[in-house]
Amino acid sequence: MAGRSKVVESHNPGGNYGWNMSTPPGEYYTQERWQNWLGRIREEDVDPEDEDSARLLLNLQDDTAIAVAKILTDFDDGELEEDEAIEELTDIEEIVLPEVEIEDEEKAMLLDGVQRSLMCVLYAGQEYVAGGPADDGSVSEYVHAAADAEAEDDLDAALGYCVQAGTLIIDGAELDMGLAEELEFGFVAEWVNGLDSLQTAMADPEVVEEEDEGDE
Repeated sequence: MAGRSKVVESHNPGGNYGWNMSTPPGEYYTQERWQNWLGRIREEDVDPEDEDSARLLLNLQDDTAIAVAKILTDFDDGELEEDEAIEELTDIEEIVLPEVEIEDEEKAMLLDGVQRSLMCVLYAGQEYVAGGPADDGSVSEYVHAAADAEAEDDLDAALGYCVQAGTLIIDGAELDMGLAEELEFGFVAEWVNGLDSLQTAMADPEVVEEEDEGDE
């Protein structure tokens, strides 16, 4: 299996809120949408042990993954050319991955984890558009290889393996979350958490809108 993806090698990783807000027609994700999520995180009590708090963070993550899934679906359907899809994914990357200033240290730490999860989602999407799904290996093999690379402190290779796993998930392969539960807490666990959101989004990229309509 290839140790690193082309995308990973070219990156240097580092009221109404998003869940209820529609994205303007022709746009997949907006800075306003992200800022609305951040506003909600800043204003609400966030406790990772609390179900509502955990749901807020997961919804933020899933909302972005859904936007990525829509881009990938439109690319596969021929509605977006390769360069257009890459540009759309890069636009989302530039919105959600930059460091966020949050005074509450625990909130900042939790948001960092969400951003790391989304990093893998976005890089997998870019890799899929640029080169298609990985040629060999399974999702499980890539995740295990990533965990081994992390254990050896080779985070670039670990991320590359997770990205390759992501390209397979985009192509229809399944991520066994039992496998994810076996992982030690760390970067790979967070990247695989992002891939779980991506898998859910690829299965139903309209989930946010459907829930919104049901709430109205």
